[in-house]
Amino acid sequence: MRDDEARYEAVSSRDARFDGEFFFAVATTGIYCRPSCPAVTPKRVNVRFFPSAAAAQAAGFRACRRCRPDAVPGSAEWNVRADLVGRAMRFIGDGVVDREGVGGLARRLGYSARQVQRQLTAELGAGPVALARARRAHTARVLLQTTALPVTELAFAAGFASIRQFNDTMREVYAGTPSELRAAAGRGGAAGGGAGTSRGGGAGRGGGTRGSVRNGAGAGPAGAGPGGAEPGGAEPGGAEPGGAGPGGTGAGGGPAPAGIPLRLAYRGPYAGAEIFDFLQVRAVPGIEEVRGPRGGRTYRRTLRLTHGSGIAEVDEPGGPAGRRRPPAGLVCPAARGAGGGWLECRLRLTDLRDLPTAVQRVRRLFDLDADPYAVAERLGADPLLGPLVAECPGLRSPGTVDAGELAVRTVLGGPPERAAALVRRYGTPLDAADGGLTHLFPEPGELTGTEIAEPVRTLCTALADGAVLLDVGADRGAAERVLAALPGVGPRAAAYVRMRALGDPDVGAAAQGRGQERYGHGTVGPAAGWRPWGAYALHHLWHAGLLPAGEMVTGEAPEEPEAPEAPEEPEAPEASEAAEALEAAEAPRPSEPCRTAEVPPMADRPACAVAVRTGCR
Repeated sequence: MRDDEARYEAVSSRDARFDGEFFFAVATTGIYCRPSCPAVTPKRVNVRFFPSAAAAQAAGFRACRRCRPDAVPGSAEWNVRADLVGRAMRFIGDGVVDREGVGGLARRLGYSARQVQRQLTAELGAGPVALARARRAHTARVLLQTTALPVTELAFAAGFASIRQFNDTMREVYAGTPSELRAAAGRGGAAGGGAGTSRGGGAGRGGGTRGSVRNGAGAGPAGAGPGGAEPGGAEPGGAEPGGAGPGGTGAGGGPAPAGIPLRLAYRGPYAGAEIFDFLQVRAVPGIEEVRGPRGGRTYRRTLRLTHGSGIAEVDEPGGPAGRRRPPAGLVCPAARGAGGGWLECRLRLTDLRDLPTAVQRVRRLFDLDADPYAVAERLGADPLLGPLVAECPGLRSPGTVDAGELAVRTVLGGPPERAAALVRRYGTPLDAADGGLTHLFPEPGELTGTEIAEPVRTLCTALADGAVLLDVGADRGAAERVLAALPGVGPRAAAYVRMRALGDPDVGAAAQGRGQERYGHGTVGPAAGWRPWGAYALHHLWHAGLLPAGEMVTGEAPEEPEAPEAPEEPEAPEASEAAEALEAAEAPRPSEPCRTAEVPPMADRPACAVAVRTGCR
């Protein structure tokens, strides 16, 4: 949305579809908000628009305490774009500026620091330092509201260089000291916020009336639970405190054993059951597990992070720990007819400095920054995909928390037990097992020995040497070309890695100009009309059974099935070699019978299990 008048119309209608796409500020109050802020709409003459929260902060505006504009889903634009700005935003979200500085960001992008600064400032109104600063401020607010860490420790955990810098930033961004923000969270989180009552652009949105909270619990703004926390997912930080207040800590002032509770926001409809089905059938024992019945599942997995390790738990929406409904009058616009909501998440980290990075990686795994409205508009016009999109709105394209892990699992092939054998033999054990979680997935450098079968060894050697770069902001086209050229990988596996490991929503459109492609149940293509949402088209085709699970539309001529029942296909040579090597290294075990897995029944589909091919994981 490039036109300011169109933006103002979105603000006037409190359209939650544009939360995170842009921000607006009110000159008469000095406050900036998200488009769906429920307060009184200010006069157009008093409104300014910004492409990022960091730009609004740099212009001297503070965050509205009612709509929490720093706690919105990130823009889907950064996942679509492959240019300098899009790649830079993905790197900043992953914490590269905090860890390596602007120089490190520029080296990863292949540009000078001056060029990176100029491009980001021209398009986003803020440079990399300001964008990273907004991210640190949001992380500090989450820690203030979910832990009892001393302020001095908390400041350095959030990435600030000094206590003075921390205090100044929090006053500037949130108009309050760290102690005041922590105390407000204990009273319900909305103290000092709320909507102004002056019409015609006086106080306007984000004015100074105090939120109504009784007994320190119950309903804060936007559907909060105890503690008044909102649905979260910051730009660019990625999460909002949820549930527990600052009292939920363990011995020594660290996070409680249950972890830091967060709410990860998304826009529009979200096909949670289908996403959890997708992850459950691919879960690798030892590093992943899914607990509970369908409709109330919890996905758990281990995380390898910069400063240590962690465990993430995410609840299926609609389950026992699902969204709490607030009293009438306190419902966020994103929770009304416009759709949207959040996933309940808990993070247990060995080092709190990894919090923003862990949040961003979980968001990528569950594809929480997607724009389902844009996807539905594009794919809904396709004669084949239109009914599928209407039947399953909000279907996402899951990513990964570890690009190297996803690449190894894809090339290895076969059922998850094959990857589990690698985990048992080469993975890093956790200090203490947590249920079914026992290890971190092995790093590529640990899988380059002669005992590792091809093509996994070749892939891991290329990853360890830097010949293949799968960083979140890497050049996707270059990475796919190098992967496809590796022995035993090929274009389809490379496209799958590009889609999930690099988060490219445009995968699947490579078949443009290659005519129609038949896959047994119907005709698929041409894929050019899916752009830039080819990955979502593939997921709809997989979900509907019109394309074998894991099959990619790459423009190659597919093999015609011999019979409607989709006969069993022979294993790829590389998967067989990897399986034989693993079986020789481990105790004797039965050979894998086939490359199929039983998928839990999909919603609105027959109750029987469906056998699908699982060659790409």
